[in-house]
Amino acid sequence: MKRLFGRFLARRDGATAIEIALLSLPFFAIVFASLETFVAFSAEQLLANATEAMARKIRTGEIRSNVTQEEFRRAFCDEISILMPCSADEVKTPSKLYLDVRSFARFADIPKTIPLVGSDLDTSSFRIAPGGKQTINIVRAYYRWDIVTDLVRPYVSNIRAADGSRQNYLMIATAVVQNEDYP
Repeated sequence: MKRLFGRFLARRDGATAIEIALLSLPFFAIVFASLETFVAFSAEQLLANATEAMARKIRTGEIRSNVTQEEFRRAFCDEISILMPCSADEVKTPSKLYLDVRSFARFADIPKTIPLVGSDLDTSSFRIAPGGKQTINIVRAYYRWDIVTDLVRPYVSNIRAADGSRQNYLMIATAVVQNEDYP
């Protein structure tokens, strides 16, 4: 048995293959985690740009207070469709994309915190109700980004569903505008 073990240690024929096999798993895990992080941050920038674009449309009067929730959500989904496609069900009943558009009398009245209940998003007060001329409006967008790579999940997830089933990265974008005196 000693002789067999000694011969095993002396052989170098498969050393490279074993090294590649041992190092490939952590290497590819890091590569996939890096790619997922890149895509998530790109999506977060896309969400911020869409929020700014929709706030600009409210400020200039292109979108007014008579817009329906479904119309606004569809327009928002069109802005983010490159990385975050919205299905027809998502437009009608949000499960990933949550929008909150409201008007306020003063800038001081605008909420400054993320509405959380425990470690989940509280959407009970969300509505889409932009104001009219010269009103102060806030456009907030929240998106539940699914994390694929388990290697980075504990480090980037910041929200958990109330039942504990989903652990997501919550993307948040906010824009505050005062509407113009449009005709």
